[in-house]
Amino acid sequence: MRDLRELRLMTGGQVLRQHFPDGHAETQSRKARAALARFHRLGLVIRLRRRIGGVRAGSQGYVYGLTGLGLAVLDVGNPAPPRHRRDVETKPAFANHALAVAELRVQLTEFGRQHSTATVDFAAEPLCWRRFPGPGGEVITLKPDAFVQVDRDGYELTSFVEVDMATESLPTIRRKLDVYVAYWRSGTEQAARGVFPRTWWSVPTTARAEAIQHVIRRLPAEAHYLFAVCLADEAVTRLTALPNDEGGAR
Repeated sequence: MRDLRELRLMTGGQVLRQHFPDGHAETQSRKARAALARFHRLGLVIRLRRRIGGVRAGSQGYVYGLTGLGLAVLDVGNPAPPRHRRDVETKPAFANHALAVAELRVQLTEFGRQHSTATVDFAAEPLCWRRFPGPGGEVITLKPDAFVQVDRDGYELTSFVEVDMATESLPTIRRKLDVYVAYWRSGTEQAARGVFPRTWWSVPTTARAEAIQHVIRRLPAEAHYLFAVCLADEAVTRLTALPNDEGGAR
């Protein structure tokens, strides 16, 4: 339920991989189905009407989100709980993006299980957002989709991540890049962490990668190294690559 609050949406298959990794595949699937069915009966999670993978995907293909009751349960004991939204069906573009962010989170969790010496921390929005003063004293908010920190073999690898679905215009991408550059120039992150994370743009196609790289090249030369672009299926490899790894971050 905490993951659903942070990630907003997950498929049943993502829940299974994130929380039921041990044992035989059929046992894992049965446990995941039972847990999701129980939360659904209690009114804590909602199943969205859409499915991933078609009707034969079963409960793993359902998309799940928290209900207002589920959010309220998580806020028990909070002296100032926020108002909770009513249950709504999400728009496809929002759902696709949320599920892509959730998939990155699950894949990073799986990486951590496969590498016992690595520690992976993941924060989705709004927990990963950064506020900083603008040139006129106004407060500006940088809104990455995620912040990832990987501690591995003596290295601390930190990254902001933009999960791009090729739905935003290139002028919109440029405006986002400008906010990152302004945040870098403010020195706020460096003062807090001692380093400025690289921002990875995870994109669906090579054509989209080339388009965003073209926009990056139009930034001031000193800002080019702040950004990198990769295909979505390469994102975990890039985010976890050590400086001397072949094919690692450039």
